[in-house]
Order: sequence, then structure tokens, then C-alpha cells
Amino acid sequence: MVQKGQFLERATLVPVGSEVMEGTTHRGSRAPPLLVIPPRPDEGGGMDHVIAAELVWAAANAGFPTLRFNHRGVGASQGKRGRDLELLADAEAAMQMLLENAGANALAVASLHGGAQVALALQAKHRAVGGLCLVAPALVAPEVLSRVTCPLLVVQGEEDTRLPRAAVSAAVARTGGDLEVIDDAGPTFQRNLPQVGRAVAAWLRRLSGG
Repeated sequence: MVQKGQFLERATLVPVGSEVMEGTTHRGSRAPPLLVIPPRPDEGGGMDHVIAAELVWAAANAGFPTLRFNHRGVGASQGKRGRDLELLADAEAAMQMLLENAGANALAVASLHGGAQVALALQAKHRAVGGLCLVAPALVAPEVLSRVTCPLLVVQGEEDTRLPRAAVSAAVARTGGDLEVIDDAGPTFQRNLPQVGRAVAAWLRRLSGG
């Protein structure tokens, strides 16, 4: 039984053409809903990644609806693992489902690691993305971040050296966004993981206006 103060995720199926992806959702009353994009399949990531679980826990406890999913070919999701265009199509399908379920016309997107590529492509293509959070981004050039046109949050571990901090900071500043550096943490945030959840929940509250 779920006790007061806990949250209940529900299994959901996300159709993509003739195939179906697995996902989990949480209901909430606040806007914007949060879509969590997992690491790319070639990174070995999925929706059960510890950071994804932390993000939806923090968002749900703050009252925001969430959806996280496995790309096609990952976990119980049907189909074969795709590359850039297929991964974007997966994210678009998940986005549409979350918007419909939440009765919203805009949402926030959070990505993990190389999922930043997918999240950036989604934001560039769809005005419905009203906020973008890149957690431990990888496989992207820092200058690409300066092209983001919605509120941007980048969360990096202090010990994460995959993207140069100075270049990321400069690119984020050009968008008017925020860079949150988690002390004593690497790209997986094995230490201080709750700080990531708190940072993203606070960002969602700012997007919602309070």
C-alpha cells in the first residue's frame, strides 16, 4: 500500500507506429508535466536508470505529472534499437502521450547523459517543449546549448569532465538559463543524488510560477 507522502507510478504503453514502448507515469495537478528521456540505448541506459527514478520521485512529490519510457528495443519496448531519427520519434510519441494524459499544451523535458541529443532535437522541433533540463549531458557540443530557446537548466557533477565546464557555463548564460553544479559528484551522481532531484523540482516550480 502506498502511504501518505509516497507516490504511485503506473505502467503505461506508448504507441510508436505499429510498435509499443513501455513507460511509467505519475499523475499530478501542477504544470508543466515532466517527460524524462533516458540515456541513449547505445549507452546501455533505460527508464530504470537511478537518475530517472530520482527525477520522477522529486517531480511527483512536488505535484507534477511525469512520464519516463524505454526507447524501442530497450527493456520490454518492442522494435529494434534505432539511431537519431528513431530516437526522436520515440520521444515525440512519449511527449504526445504525456500532453494528452495531463491535458496540457506544454511540458518540460529532462534528459540523462546522451539523451541530451534527443532532448535538444525535440526542443528545436516542437514549441510544446516549454523547459529543457539536461542532466549530466554528453555527446553534444557545448555551443549547441546556446541555441535553446526555452528556459534551460543544466545539471553537472563537479567531477564530470566530459563537457568543459567553462564552455557549458558560457553557453547556458547566453540563453539566460541556469547551470547547477553538484559538489563531490561524477556523471552518475552516486554521491549527492538527492541534490539533483531537488534542483530539478525547484526548476519545475519556477516554470510553474511558484
